[in-house]
Amino acid sequence: MAVGEEFIKFASRRSTVYSTKGIVSSSQSLASAAGLRILQKGGNCVDAAIAVSAALVITEPASTGIGGDCFALYYKLDDKNDPKSGKVLGLNGSGRAAKNVTPQDVWNEHNNGKPMKRIPYTSVFSVTVPGAIAGWNDAYEKWGSGKVTFSEILEPAIELAENGFPVAELASRAWRGSAKKLKAQNPDAKNNALLFDGEGPKEGELAFNKPIAEALKLIGKEGKKAYYEGPIAEAIIKTTSARNHKLTLDDLKNHTSTFVDPINLNFQGYNVWEIPPNGHGLVALLALGIVQELAKSKKIDLKELKHNSAEYLHILIEANKLAFYDADEYVTDEAFKNIPIDKLLSPEYLSTRAALFDPEKSLDGNTLSHGIPDPKFKSDTVYFTVSDSNGEACSFINSVYQGFGSGILVEDYGFCLQNRGANFNLSPGENNCLEGGKRPYHTIIPGMITNSDDSLYAAFGNMGGFAQPVCHVQHVLNLTLFGFTPQQSIDSPRFILDSDGNPDTDRGKGADGPASTPITIVKIEEGISEEVINKLKELGHTTELVTGYARGTFGRAQIIKKEVKEDNKFVYAGGSDLRGDGASVAFI
Repeated sequence: MAVGEEFIKFASRRSTVYSTKGIVSSSQSLASAAGLRILQKGGNCVDAAIAVSAALVITEPASTGIGGDCFALYYKLDDKNDPKSGKVLGLNGSGRAAKNVTPQDVWNEHNNGKPMKRIPYTSVFSVTVPGAIAGWNDAYEKWGSGKVTFSEILEPAIELAENGFPVAELASRAWRGSAKKLKAQNPDAKNNALLFDGEGPKEGELAFNKPIAEALKLIGKEGKKAYYEGPIAEAIIKTTSARNHKLTLDDLKNHTSTFVDPINLNFQGYNVWEIPPNGHGLVALLALGIVQELAKSKKIDLKELKHNSAEYLHILIEANKLAFYDADEYVTDEAFKNIPIDKLLSPEYLSTRAALFDPEKSLDGNTLSHGIPDPKFKSDTVYFTVSDSNGEACSFINSVYQGFGSGILVEDYGFCLQNRGANFNLSPGENNCLEGGKRPYHTIIPGMITNSDDSLYAAFGNMGGFAQPVCHVQHVLNLTLFGFTPQQSIDSPRFILDSDGNPDTDRGKGADGPASTPITIVKIEEGISEEVINKLKELGHTTELVTGYARGTFGRAQIIKKEVKEDNKFVYAGGSDLRGDGASVAFI
């Protein structure tokens, strides 16, 4: 399909990167370089992805850290000579709530014992067990090449932390923008390694974090045990116990990653892959499924849709909105709830949700609810991707959620603890309500696409909290329907969804996402025409135009696409988001 005039006007300000050996694509150039270094040592895409993640912990600490979580998808070939013999594997590296915590503990701490619907983002009770380090170590042991040691993989990050690194523009803005939070959350800290002159580093300033370098050295030598037992674990519990949390050393010691079977939807001949709940990749698959059912029923004609037209955006907005209402009911820890994923992704169920679509007006959030696929069920972030010369790819995402997570500093080792627990609700009886040992609704989602013959089509992702599945849908359509290159898809103006944040109308269901209140805000990036925005308003959408640096709310995407040529040779094409400081870098 031809690229529209609106896209041409805002077309790629970067070129797509090509390579036959591999690509590292991340939001920080130094982190991409760390990944290349591991590929040069003989490591595979998984080894390199861990190195990138560790380097991002140092170079972009507002977005990620060793106090956070991770998820990964790995496209693994069964036969290195046959690019069509691969399969997609998954890792859930998210942590769980403290075993003994209850909603009442949060109410006692923040509301004089009276019920409230959400955990405050800066509450110590928003801290869950950090899963990232176990995720790195487990991915390395199960999927790594065996040609580099875990210690070698962490070396680039350790060097950046010890020797210093120049802080990039957007990382500096995020860092300095959170300085007030870091100071307020840690008023008694004698050594806040994350603050420089009390304000965070300026662009181009050399930043150091020697305490976290010591933590990474221990982890490199001893693996995940160094983090979940011993001095690092003790430092974490000392920090949280001082604030009345119920997190214990046993909670850390007993943490495990989970290797999972990814979920998928066949969309127009391509298989789109996501991590199953507690991650909300299900939202992207539901939305794509609804779009596909609209096409099957002839309500829309995919081939005639104009990119980023009012008609096109209205379809995607409504499909994603419906998907988020389902997510509020069905995205939770599968260990606590039997989730009917197959039925939710069945054409029969998706067609019932598609039937709610009205081309003439937006859905009414006051009456809209989740669907029931079967009567028995009635009841900030960094993303990066790496490909290698084997023809394999790793789609990886690591996060502490909001800027520096909870902002609560583990002073002895220079890192903050995530606030993923804020995505629990405090409504007893609801599926995603806070419970001891439970994983929360999780917004970080790596993505992957394979062709109908099981060969790899693309590894992709888009950071940005609740923006992520909405952006996944847009990238899938950009690549498979409109034929965009990775960089064109990334540079194309996007939209995302958000709630109006009204606590009085918060349903107390699911997570604090776009469907948590009846009014869903459609945030639209500059580059989409005023005419289109006005038409969306006429259809009943509440819109908000986002410009300048605020465009960071649309997240930062990375995409690596693979095209198999004759004799099983292949070419990678990589793109990196101009909303970040990073780059796609080719391996030679």
